[in-house]
Amino acid sequence: MNQLNLFIELTRLKKPIGYMLLFWPCAWGLTLAYDFSKDLNDYYFYLTLFFLGSVLMRSAGCIVNDILDRKFDRKVYRTKDRPIASGKISIAQAVIYSAFLCFLAFLVLINFNFFTVIIALASMPLAFTYPLMKRYTYWPQLFLGITFNYGLILSWTSINNEISLIPIFFYFGAIFWTLGYDTIYGFQDIKDDEIIGLKSTSIKFKKTPYLFLTICYVNFSLSLLAVGWFMNFDYFYFLLLILIFIQIFYFQIKKLNIKKPKNCLDIFKSNNILGLGIFVTLLMGKIL
Repeated sequence: MNQLNLFIELTRLKKPIGYMLLFWPCAWGLTLAYDFSKDLNDYYFYLTLFFLGSVLMRSAGCIVNDILDRKFDRKVYRTKDRPIASGKISIAQAVIYSAFLCFLAFLVLINFNFFTVIIALASMPLAFTYPLMKRYTYWPQLFLGITFNYGLILSWTSINNEISLIPIFFYFGAIFWTLGYDTIYGFQDIKDDEIIGLKSTSIKFKKTPYLFLTICYVNFSLSLLAVGWFMNFDYFYFLLLILIFIQIFYFQIKKLNIKKPKNCLDIFKSNNILGLGIFVTLLMGKIL
């Protein structure tokens, strides 16, 4: 039981925000691509696969992150008690856990068409090298955005077996979404990160955080408007977007206090509700 609890702590399974933020772009892309005049069983099946894949890959990614960051985690108050940093789980154990999770994720992946499998495997190097970026660049959140929203492309190709401009445009917009929310998340550790020499957009834009976040969320919002336009959605979709924009610009930016870590964490977690809201909005756009 102790090992099981350590595994759950290691993979952050009790903190669903991580894998949900990975899942929502998958759900968005699948909803855009799917023909809802057909049998919905395939839609539910693919949605389940992407959810399982998100949980498995996020869990494996957490392990790799903790292996690479173990020396830094020991110096940060919020992360010093993580299983690898505290020595409760050995690196060898962690590698075995990560490999097993990746194997399970591969079993999920092979249910998709060949094209989707190939482009998914092509993204793996970026997914597992992301934790290193904070050592060399102030833009690790950008690399996270490229990785975390890749499911939007995969879910589109799982249905259409090809890539078009709509998911690519939406993908680039979603990168700005991640760039925004992970910058907010990074404000929790900004003091510790500066002391130990790690970099982030939170540090780079600490003097103009609200301007930077506004630019990020404006770009994301424009992509949502463009998707509705290109998909010829009904006016009801654009009315629902008003609620989305209120959540983005009022609850994500107006309510943000970067000097209060608890406030930053709460606003970061609220992106799960935002992801759900966008999913429902896209669903309404497709079926109405």
